Amino acid sequence: MFKNALVFQIDQWEQPTLAQFEMRLDAARFVPCGATQPESAGWVPPRGDKHAVLAENVGGQIILKLCTETRAVPGTVVKTELEAQLDKIEQDTGRRLKGKKAREIKEEIIHTLLPRAFPKRGHTLVWLDVKAGLVLVDTGSMKKADGVLTRLSELLGGGLKMSPLQTTLSPATAMAAWLSEQEAPAGFTLDRDCELKQPDSEKATVRYARHTLDIAEVGEHIKQGKLPTQLGMTWASRVSFVLTEAGTMKKIKLLDVVLESGKSGGSGDEQGFDTDVALATGELARLIPELVAALGGPLVRDASTPAAVEAATAAPAAAGSQTAPPWEDAA
Repeated sequence: MFKNALVFQIDQWEQPTLAQFEMRLDAARFVPCGATQPESAGWVPPRGDKHAVLAENVGGQIILKLCTETRAVPGTVVKTELEAQLDKIEQDTGRRLKGKKAREIKEEIIHTLLPRAFPKRGHTLVWLDVKAGLVLVDTGSMKKADGVLTRLSELLGGGLKMSPLQTTLSPATAMAAWLSEQEAPAGFTLDRDCELKQPDSEKATVRYARHTLDIAEVGEHIKQGKLPTQLGMTWASRVSFVLTEAGTMKKIKLLDVVLESGKSGGSGDEQGFDTDVALATGELARLIPELVAALGGPLVRDASTPAAVEAATAAPAAAGSQTAPPWEDAA
């Protein structure tokens, strides 16, 4: 069900009832782009049935789905049409328009061609584990997660504030230690995929794909200053994933031992969705705390800790823009 995971913690929230939750989501239900509208976003039923609820509650786990639709005119088409119009104006007037006038013509071309552009849709799953105080967004992009969480905080109210789940050790530091010592943290195994990158202007990169990593060569690359940016891992022989330097889990896959246990849940659409949610959230709810522990535990902010130390040790997922996004408690 979840292919990627960016995890955030709920710092503050007066949770509405599920009925209030549903009512607020319904007010922001997805509506397709208009003919000249470049983008539209809204909530759709996670179950896939257009008559189903927008906030699915399966065993206390709340699942949401954001749908986005975009219309875009290919840049080459706009450029060709713009050049043709500018050429004609130049022939008629003897002057070639530039600057603001040229931009206005370009915008008019885009506005005219948008109705002919094919819309493109995408979906992003969101899991709210209210009991654990966590929100998981199924994306590997912090920018995309920012957009989803901003919509969520504006919609749900109740003083909802979230922040990236930070760990004491940055994933890059921890992954470098695991690879150098050729020893995975307790409960995990290292798989056969890895990327190491030199943190300088040249960004020299070494990638291993389906290759054993318990070799001296990997340790030598780390000694030379390269840092792991991606590392394939498996948790408890149940879930495989790729951990990134930003603390994101990508390519999440439930393994056979988990899928076999879920077959008894039924194959119908209703039972299938509930089983998928139960399996995915059940496994990730156990995996995430163990991964956080492997990364030194959650970062505990201390007023006496210099900001430079926090910046050096915190997971990069918590970094980014110096301006806190709307969904994050700037305090």
